[in-house]
Amino acid sequence: MKMKDTHHAWLWQKLAEKCVRNLTKHGFEANFVSSSEQACSMILDMVSDYESFGFGGSDTTRALGIIEALRSRGKTIYDHWQSDLTREDDLDIRLDQGRCDCFFCSANAISATGEIVNVDGIGNRTNAMTFGPKKVVIVAGMNKVTQDIDSALRRVREIAAPMRAKSLGMETPCAETGICSDCNVPQRICRVTAILHRKPMLTDISVILVGQALGF
Repeated sequence: MKMKDTHHAWLWQKLAEKCVRNLTKHGFEANFVSSSEQACSMILDMVSDYESFGFGGSDTTRALGIIEALRSRGKTIYDHWQSDLTREDDLDIRLDQGRCDCFFCSANAISATGEIVNVDGIGNRTNAMTFGPKKVVIVAGMNKVTQDIDSALRRVREIAAPMRAKSLGMETPCAETGICSDCNVPQRICRVTAILHRKPMLTDISVILVGQALGF
């Protein structure tokens, strides 16, 4: 590892330590691991007793190989990113994600002060991560951790939303210019904002921070 990369990893680790402390203070189970391989191993151990799993529209959780690992163990997977789904099938899967044993998602931003920010277009992720499943696992690369709640919300507008809209091929101003214009176009993906200031009363949530850049 180059010296510059070593210093970057050190800085992320220090930021992660602060974030983990504050997330824990806010009632979440929080952990930091240095690699996606460590994250996958930790997660599979953590959820071994569950049978049904829902996945939000997250590149991060998919990049860890969790879906394939769970399928190989005979688990039930609710994933609306499957190909050739009818509209009805898609909606049914999104509903099942809110009723499964364990729901996986990422975050658009997590503040080092211990808040989790997600912005949805439909709301199946923000619903499932707050109430319904027995267990929720939120996985985020350290590229998504900011210093405070204001910078977390700014990250959504300036980084996460434009990149996500572009990746989905949405016809939004931010997918064209890279700049949020608080639009009213039909394909706008920023419609529901959920901030988890504290762990929801009836939902068991684990947050795993990974010392890599993952997702948008």
